[in-house]
Amino acid sequence: MHDVAAQALDKINVVTQIFDANPWTMLGIILIGFMGGTISGFIGSGGAFLMTPGMMNLGVPGVMAVSANITHKFGKAMMGSKKHGEMGNVDRKLGMYLLATAAVGISGAVFVNGYFFDKMGKAGSGLYVSAFFVIVLSIIGWSLFKDAMRSKKEPDTGPSDKLLKLSRKFQIKPLIHFNVANVDVSLVVLLVVGLATGYMAGTIGVGGFIGVPAMIYVFGVPTVVAAGTELFLAMFMGAWGAFNYALKGYVDLRLVLLLYAGSLLGIYFGAVGTKIVKELYIRMVTAILILLCVVSRALAIPGYCKELKWIDLSKDTAAILELGSKIFLFGSGAVATFLVLYWTFRAKIKEKKADKLDFSHNV
Repeated sequence: MHDVAAQALDKINVVTQIFDANPWTMLGIILIGFMGGTISGFIGSGGAFLMTPGMMNLGVPGVMAVSANITHKFGKAMMGSKKHGEMGNVDRKLGMYLLATAAVGISGAVFVNGYFFDKMGKAGSGLYVSAFFVIVLSIIGWSLFKDAMRSKKEPDTGPSDKLLKLSRKFQIKPLIHFNVANVDVSLVVLLVVGLATGYMAGTIGVGGFIGVPAMIYVFGVPTVVAAGTELFLAMFMGAWGAFNYALKGYVDLRLVLLLYAGSLLGIYFGAVGTKIVKELYIRMVTAILILLCVVSRALAIPGYCKELKWIDLSKDTAAILELGSKIFLFGSGAVATFLVLYWTFRAKIKEKKADKLDFSHNV
């Protein structure tokens, strides 16, 4: 028991050393939280695809960045889910069915993540998380981007229904009906998607990029309901993930609280924007941001390989790659946050002008 406590303390000291080396890192994590919160409220992904690599770029080990993110997910998702629930965007029944196997996926991911950190250290953890991030999110990001571009060329069309039509040909009974989403989904498909969502959330802190696209493209759920339901699901996944990571000593509450300091304000603006901004904009922002974050993590991989002594890399080359990774990540996050806030405030101003015009006509 003493050895376990000592190991946990050693892991927490990693973050202490990072803060001592550069106190500005704390401000950076708050800004990451604000950007991630704004974006997560807007697209329903949790924003972890930005926050996990963002913390890693500031020197936080991959497994601790994921654990902080998934712990932070609980409170942030609770606030976002409440806001979406008030707007009628949450199908709680669908969320609970997905949670049934998501919890199993999270537990498996915690074990694998912890294994890499314990056996290969900070560099091994960073490499595993980054490689998983690049492989999975490049596929998802590119698919979302192609679909968003198709919708841009054909404005009257919504998300692609190819996967939806295919899934309905192979519906395995029993089928479950969900009133809010107004869809019938195979129980088997629900459990598989829940497992994948949980494993992805537990591995890189991003579950929404399996859950949200699956709800939209496989289940046929409207985009805003998918976003709200994912935040409802994320609330429970965050609690379970936090519990599992905390048992192994990977959760540093200082990181979690700094993320909250920025995200709780940001998620409010994002959730409001979801209701009044065009759906196409939501999908475009999601796709482009994912792909830019993928580039950021890809640029970081050679640095981890160098630390593990798998490849030779000059200090100048390593520094350039590290700088490029940070520019792609923080630059894309800042631009996306600005766009979300700009579209939201612009739509609100137009809405107020229209209300005033209607009032003057009625008078």
